[in-house]
Amino acid sequence: MHLKGKHALVTGGGTGIGLAIARALATDGAHVTITGRRIEILENAASDFLHPLLMDVRNEKSTVQAVKKAVAERGPIQICVANAGVAEGRALHNTDMDFWDNMIATNLTGAFMTVRECFNSMHQTDWGRVIIISSIAGVRGLKGGMAYTATKHGVIGMMRALSEDYLGKPFTFNAICPGYVETDIITRNIQTIKDRAGVTEKDALELMVSANRHKRLIAPEEIAEAARWLCGPGSASINGQTIKIAGGDI
Repeated sequence: MHLKGKHALVTGGGTGIGLAIARALATDGAHVTITGRRIEILENAASDFLHPLLMDVRNEKSTVQAVKKAVAERGPIQICVANAGVAEGRALHNTDMDFWDNMIATNLTGAFMTVRECFNSMHQTDWGRVIIISSIAGVRGLKGGMAYTATKHGVIGMMRALSEDYLGKPFTFNAICPGYVETDIITRNIQTIKDRAGVTEKDALELMVSANRHKRLIAPEEIAEAARWLCGPGSASINGQTIKIAGGDI
């Protein structure tokens, strides 16, 4: 229970990777504010240690007000997990400004505003962890996912700069870079790939599975354990890192 008394905030915390991370942090004693745009999903995930809060990371007013409310109710945020994001591929010639702007607003600007607002209270404490959920696309190019890849590279650049800004302080900034994880996003991507490539659902799934070097989908709990480790005892010197969880070296 080394996180007892700590307040964590996880965006996109009602499902998938975000919910797995929230539950892992709660196991170690943290009270976790889980945020998202769908209150019914957040409330279904709620427990004594998981506290639902509506927040749209694409909207500055929503983000500022939600984080302020979370701090007022549970104290300074000492663990910030910027997880909310969208994952969708589109060819360059089919990428219109609405698609591009939404990808940037959610995955990059949303992460920036989340970290900024959480850090407003974190930096007044004597300990803090910022974890950004990037992607294996953040350390290499993802075929067919130009806009998505750009945002995931962007959050890694932001994380690295912040880790330099606060060297020697009791705060760390790291990114977790998963391959294909078994979440609802996989289900949606199967249909997208099926329609775009004219393949069967089985073949669409195999395309994603085969992209992971160990040839299987990754469980959300595997990502959660990495986040838990970054918040655990002895983690103070892990800073500015990209933790790749993709079944093999990239």
